[in-house]
Amino acid sequence: MPATRCHVAPRGLRMATTKARGLKDASDMCSFMNCRSPFVQSQCAMSCYSSVSNQANARPALQSRNNLVPRASSNPSVAASGGDYDYDVVIIGCGVGGHGAALHAVSQGLKVGVIGGHDVGGTCVNRGCVPSKALLAAAGELHKLKSKDHMAALGIDTGALSFDRQKIADHASNLASTIQTNLRRSLEALGVDVIYGKGTLVDQNTVEVGLPGRVDIEGKVTAKNIIIATGSVPAVPPGIEIDNDRVFTSDKALKLESLPEWIAIIGSGYIGLEFADVYTALGVQVTLIEAMPTLMPGFDAEIRRLAQRVLVDGRKSVDYHTNVFATRVTPTTFGGVEIELTDATSREVKDVLEVDAVMVATGRRPYTEGLGLQNLNVDLLRGGFIPVNDKMQVTDKDGNVMENVFAIGDANGKYMLAHAASAQGISAIENIQGRENVVNHRNVPAACFTHPEISFVGVDEETARKEAEEGGYSDKIGIAKVSFKGNSKALAMKEPDGLAKMIYRKDSGEILGMHIMGIHSADLIHEASNAMTAGQTLYELRMMVHAHPTVAEVLDELFKHAQLEHVTNPVTDNAPAMAIS
Repeated sequence: MPATRCHVAPRGLRMATTKARGLKDASDMCSFMNCRSPFVQSQCAMSCYSSVSNQANARPALQSRNNLVPRASSNPSVAASGGDYDYDVVIIGCGVGGHGAALHAVSQGLKVGVIGGHDVGGTCVNRGCVPSKALLAAAGELHKLKSKDHMAALGIDTGALSFDRQKIADHASNLASTIQTNLRRSLEALGVDVIYGKGTLVDQNTVEVGLPGRVDIEGKVTAKNIIIATGSVPAVPPGIEIDNDRVFTSDKALKLESLPEWIAIIGSGYIGLEFADVYTALGVQVTLIEAMPTLMPGFDAEIRRLAQRVLVDGRKSVDYHTNVFATRVTPTTFGGVEIELTDATSREVKDVLEVDAVMVATGRRPYTEGLGLQNLNVDLLRGGFIPVNDKMQVTDKDGNVMENVFAIGDANGKYMLAHAASAQGISAIENIQGRENVVNHRNVPAACFTHPEISFVGVDEETARKEAEEGGYSDKIGIAKVSFKGNSKALAMKEPDGLAKMIYRKDSGEILGMHIMGIHSADLIHEASNAMTAGQTLYELRMMVHAHPTVAEVLDELFKHAQLEHVTNPVTDNAPAMAIS
């Protein structure tokens, strides 16, 4: 399917395709023609003609739309103005954040247009979270099967082991395609106009849209509110040139087109660790290169030490260099890649490595260039992020807040995770509707899907103690820890490597942070994050019942291990009466 294709055809083709599918009326096929903007109508008609006409006698590619009758805006401010705008909300970007904002906007009765690039779902679905989890699923099974001791302890003899690289790659690609289709259909089903093209801000209510790869068709759409959700792209340090052959980023690595014998991964954060997990499972020698003094610098210190012992030191096919920069990465004439390592402290060249391939996993940068923000008097922050306030409203270089222009997700840099972007998008819609809403990013969980997984929410111990000292409550900080080695389910699965750590206040019972490494930790962390969001304290949580035997009992123990200053009676204090029939 051409990247520029929209889900609408010229009227003649729409009628023919409608009859072929047995639909009642051509209006069922099209939401763009319901839009008042002549540009949207003409753009869709011209861009879809060839793709639809070529398939008129084949399986129709247009999607049936059951609820696309023209409707007036339900936004009071738009209705009061006589409907001067094409949309209540236009969202630039169709990743997880833009999708979440669009769905919530529709649920509020708003008319929504989404300007997408060449794919729905953005980085997460197409080049990030989703396909990487498919690769990691295969890696997890391989790690188990390759561990002869692990399988033997369960009474299983695996014998000879092999895998099909292409089928693993196809699994990732097919999953991304499936999720992308599901996202697109969910928008279509709700009557959201998806406009494929590049959006550029003209003013606070106008977006110019150009079709990808076309310079002859341009136009404008207007909206009462605009949300920028353009996401991010891989960040590449100076001195490294990506050739997408032997030097590449996660975008290329996800395709798994080949397996080098030895790969260097520059960066040991989420992306670097997850790909190290994948490559080692597939028999590749991995060298991690980290500029900070320790691997995994963003993790809690105790979790970091355990992760290094299990994921790095415990695997013969992984080694590492810390406190060094990869100052020069050069493909050689012999088919390898030469890496110059410079000491981060002395700035002197420390070593030179030669490997078969290099993956750059040094984080991501916002995709905010060319958005026309200068037309709104907005200067980007350091790193290219869009300045916003707590309600996600964009602020200009004079500090003025734009009440109707929002930036969410990686574009603002507050918390560069897909689910955080979705939460911010929902928050933006709430604020558009006049219901003040602010996302508490400390309550947003994060996970690294290695084997075993790592997850956390809130602050780490070092941050908690620093804040307590500044706030004058140092003696109120408590730490509780529980090992997975005492959990019946983990032992039954022969997965004892794990630790759950909780930072809390002894007086109030408030959870300040939780950090988990162990099997299913990416799922377990939500019990803590949801409790933190709901304002539940350990006085309540320690009375909750967990099924036995489950890995979730690790948290049950953790809550009960907390040394609280006050003892409450669960029957008389804050406990509802129980009716027995």
